[in-house]
Amino acid sequence: MVETRLQDYRDINGTFDHVVSLGMFEHVGRKYYRRFMEIAHKSLKDGGLFLLHTIGGNHSVITTDPWIDKYIFPNSMLPSIMQISKAVEGLFVIEDIHNFGADYDKTLMAWHENFNDSWEDIKANYDDRFYRMWKYYLLLCAGLFRARENQLWQILLSKKGIPGGYEAIS
Repeated sequence: MVETRLQDYRDINGTFDHVVSLGMFEHVGRKYYRRFMEIAHKSLKDGGLFLLHTIGGNHSVITTDPWIDKYIFPNSMLPSIMQISKAVEGLFVIEDIHNFGADYDKTLMAWHENFNDSWEDIKANYDDRFYRMWKYYLLLCAGLFRARENQLWQILLSKKGIPGGYEAIS
């Protein structure tokens, strides 16, 4: 059985065979990375797997871009691999890391195209400033991924390691 929850991670109770976090770790905040991982650890049954899907950066930072913080994603921050590994240390074994960052600019360009194609249908609800900001944001991010400054990681974690190691499905 699969159970999907749209829930604040701090309110999770119970244990699960698998835990998946998609695109939200960037919004936890550096100060709470470890707490997030402790809750994921507590929520995962022994022998279970935790998939962390997050956008990340090549360098450890403690703030985000001021423009993105003000207009797009307030209080967000892109973690580095070092910050993630520090948060999981002693809690999880990193079984696998995949980096899809090289392909993510294609996703952002598709979103940009869809946004432009849909603008006539939605523009009554938004102003030109909104349109310009989101065009800028999508193209900026596409460029950052294309330049390999930002990454898109899927990190597979286990509590105690998988006997014999994890074998990726190809």
